[in-house]
Amino acid sequence: MTSPTHSNDAYPYLRAASAGVRHHTRALAPSDTGPPRPTDRLHLDVLHAHLTFVHQLLDRLAETTRPPHPAAGRRLASAHTHLWQAASEVHAAFHLLPNSTVADGEASACRPDRLPEGPPVLTICQRHLASGHVVRRKTTPTDLRAHTTACAR
Repeated sequence: MTSPTHSNDAYPYLRAASAGVRHHTRALAPSDTGPPRPTDRLHLDVLHAHLTFVHQLLDRLAETTRPPHPAAGRRLASAHTHLWQAASEVHAAFHLLPNSTVADGEASACRPDRLPEGPPVLTICQRHLASGHVVRRKTTPTDLRAHTTACAR
């Protein structure tokens, strides 16, 4: 009998999510049918959600790995910080994209209640601020230097 970590059906949802990201990446590649479509706010919102969920997964993996394997736990914690930095940059890019439904002065402001899609249960700004609180509790200020959770755009 094989162990679950070597089985072909171990972690099926994580593999499915990875396959979805690979498919999307290939779909965005330039093709003969024309130039790729530029990124929009909805695209970055979905990407930010994905990064945030992977960030949470890394946090849990680091917590469970650290006691029996400290060096591996530290590496996972480092990946956790880097992924937060990536999510932070995606959030910043979201606010830099044009918004056709709002005047230019309001488009860059971080106002979750005024997003063009309406105030969903969890907007990109709310999600980013919530994950930022978790990061600040578990990460040193030096690790987070230049990466804030405030929406000052």
